[in-house]
Amino acid sequence: MSTPITLYDWFARSVDGGGTAVAAPDATLSYAELDAAAGRLAGRITALLGRVPRRVGLLAGGSAAACTGYLAVLRLGAAVVPLHPDAPQARNARIVRQAGLDLVLTGREGPDPGLGVPVLPLAAREEEAAGPGPVVPAVVAAGPDDIAYILFTSGSTGSPKGVPVPHRAVGAFLTHVIDRYAIAPGDRIAQTFDLTFDPSVFGLFAAWGGGATAVLPDRSDLMAPVRFVNRAAITHWISVPSVAALARRLRQLVPGGMPGLRWSLFCGEPLPEALARTWARSAPAGEVENLYGPTELTVTCMEHRLSEADPHTANGTVPVGSVYPHLEHLVLDADGHPAEDGELCLRGPQRFPGYLDPADNAGRFLALDLYPDEDGQPVRAARPVAEPGPEHWYRTGDRVARVDGVLVHLGRLDHQVKVRGYRVELGELEASLLTQPGVLESAAVAVEGPAGTVLRLFYVGGAGETGPLLDGLRDRLPPYMVPAELIRLEALPLNGNGKVDRKALASVATNGTNEMNGGTNGRN
Repeated sequence: MSTPITLYDWFARSVDGGGTAVAAPDATLSYAELDAAAGRLAGRITALLGRVPRRVGLLAGGSAAACTGYLAVLRLGAAVVPLHPDAPQARNARIVRQAGLDLVLTGREGPDPGLGVPVLPLAAREEEAAGPGPVVPAVVAAGPDDIAYILFTSGSTGSPKGVPVPHRAVGAFLTHVIDRYAIAPGDRIAQTFDLTFDPSVFGLFAAWGGGATAVLPDRSDLMAPVRFVNRAAITHWISVPSVAALARRLRQLVPGGMPGLRWSLFCGEPLPEALARTWARSAPAGEVENLYGPTELTVTCMEHRLSEADPHTANGTVPVGSVYPHLEHLVLDADGHPAEDGELCLRGPQRFPGYLDPADNAGRFLALDLYPDEDGQPVRAARPVAEPGPEHWYRTGDRVARVDGVLVHLGRLDHQVKVRGYRVELGELEASLLTQPGVLESAAVAVEGPAGTVLRLFYVGGAGETGPLLDGLRDRLPPYMVPAELIRLEALPLNGNGKVDRKALASVATNGTNEMNGGTNGRN
C-alpha cells in the first residue's frame, strides 16, 4: 500500500476495508457511508460557490456531521479552519477574516452566525440535507506542501495566531503514531477534543489511517470517562490530564476499572506522576504514555512511557521523554548555547513552515552556527532568523531539563499557560480587558487549583462592579480563556526592577485575598 500524501488519503485508504469509521452522538457511519457523505457535501460546497474553495471554516462540535465536513473540505484539496462553537461571534469573525475563508460549514441550527461569508449547514449523512442531490466532484489532488488545516492559538498581542500545517507534517506524525500504538481495524479510539485543539487530529485521522473507529463522546461522557471507556469499548484513550483528574476526584479510578483499555495517552498539560499511576492501576492491561507537542510541531512530537524505572522529577510530573525518531531537538541556555537545562527547540518534517501572518515569526526561529570562542575554538550558538527555512529550529518557549537521559518539562519561559490543554497567552487576556471602558492597567496570572489551572485577572481603573467587565470578556474570548475571577486594585504591585510583580499577584490569587491596595473582586 502506497504511503498517503494528504490527510484525506489517510482516510481514503481505509474505505475499502469496511468497518465503522465514526461512532458519534448524532450518528454511526461506516467508512463507505462517511466517504459518500463527504462526497455529497463536497458537491454542495462547489455548487454554492461555483468553484473549488481554498479555505473553509468548520464551526461544529464533536459529531459525525463535523467529520463529514472535515473530510469534504479535504476532498476538495482545500484547507480546514476549525472555529470554536462556543467562542464569541466577534472572535470567530476575526479568524474568518484573518484566514481568508471562502465559506463556513456549521453544525448549528438557527440564524446566520454573522461571519461575513456564505454559510452551509451540515448533516451527518448528507442525504438528510435539504435540496437536490449534488454532483459529487472528483477528489482534488493536493500536494504534500499544501496546507491541510490552520489552527488559531492564543496570541500575546490580543489577536489569535494562525498556524498552517501542511499535509507533509501530518503525514510524518500519523506514520509514527499509527505504528507505535498498533492502530488497526477493530480498535476504538476516543476523540475527546474540540476540533480547534490539534490532538483531535489524532482522535480522527490516526483512527482512520489505521482502519479503526473514531468514537466521539457527548458532554456527559467526559464527566464520567471510566464509564465511557467501558460502555464504548475504547481501546485507545487520549485526553488532557484534567479529564483524568476529574475522574480521580469523583472516585471513578478504581483498580482494574478499565480492563479493556490498551493505550492511555495524555497531552496538552503537565501529567502528575501520582495521577498517571492511579490511572494505570485502573487500566492494568494497558500502557500509559505522556505526550508533548506544540501546535507548530503538529500535534505531538515527544513521548514517554510510564514505568517503575522513571526518574524522580522535582515538580512531580511524568517526563516528556524523547523526541520522535524523525525529529531533532536542541536545549539552549539564555545565551543561545546548547545546555542540559533551557529552552526546547525543534526541527524536522513535523515542523510547520511559519505563521499565517509572517510578522508572528519574529523571534520564533533560530539558526545554529559555529563561532570561535576566546581561545579560537569553535562553539555552537544560536541566532534568530527572519524567514524560516526547513533547516531552522522552532523555539517552543518551553523550559526542559535532562534527567537520567530523558527530558522533563519545567514550565514556560514566557507568559503562556495551558488551561484544559488549550494554549493561553496571558497577554491576550490583559489586552482584552484593556479594551473595556475605564480600565487603565491589567495583569493576568495562572494558579493551580484542585481542578487544574485557574486564571485570575487583576486591573486598575474601571468601575468597582466586575460583572460588566466579565461580560465584555465573554464577548471577546472563548470560554476557556475567561478568567475565574477579576480583582480590582488601586495600583499593580511592582518589583525592584519596576516591573509588575506577578509573584505577588499569584500569592494574592492563591491565598484568596483581595486586600492588596484595597482591592475588590468578582467571580466568573
